[in-house]
Amino acid sequence: MAEVLMFHHILGLTPGMREFADRLRAGGHTVHAPDLYDGRVFDSMEGAFAFVKSGVIDIDERADAAAADLPERLVYLGVSSGVMRAQRLAQKRAGAAGAVLLESAIPVSGEWAFGPWPDGVPVEIHGMDADEFFAGEGDIDAAREIVAAADDGELFTYPGDQHLFEDSSLPSYDAEATDVLVSRVLAFLGRVDH
Repeated sequence: MAEVLMFHHILGLTPGMREFADRLRAGGHTVHAPDLYDGRVFDSMEGAFAFVKSGVIDIDERADAAAADLPERLVYLGVSSGVMRAQRLAQKRAGAAGAVLLESAIPVSGEWAFGPWPDGVPVEIHGMDADEFFAGEGDIDAAREIVAAADDGELFTYPGDQHLFEDSSLPSYDAEATDVLVSRVLAFLGRVDH
């Protein structure tokens, strides 16, 4: 089965993020879900952004440390702001088995890019088609660019405008879309493991 390193979204490792990881574990996969905030969980994006900008912790350094003790052959999974860590490691750390990017994507060209998409690294990207962040701020365009550049890439959109729709502990949770998302991610993990 696949070994996954999952990076939580801006609000922290919420109960809903823990549940999401558990759903992937129930499919037989090993899922590492490091808490990059040392137990802090935020109720608002504003509070979370303020914490991240404060520089109290170096999130990229913590993400790198979480990966350092794990095997090279990982599937990197990021949720929203966690995509920055997952995508960077999938593109820069040798041996990635795959990447799953939820509700965000960084272009593979231009000033924000980590570089070209690596050969042989499959990727799936998921987001809602009317999400103000994913669809409204250009992430969906970056997702299309990644999928076009990857040997094995797929973009899935879901009807709706919720951001963090897979987090069952938030008001944005969409159970139906999350069920479809989980089934697709499990199929992807089963495929890339071989």
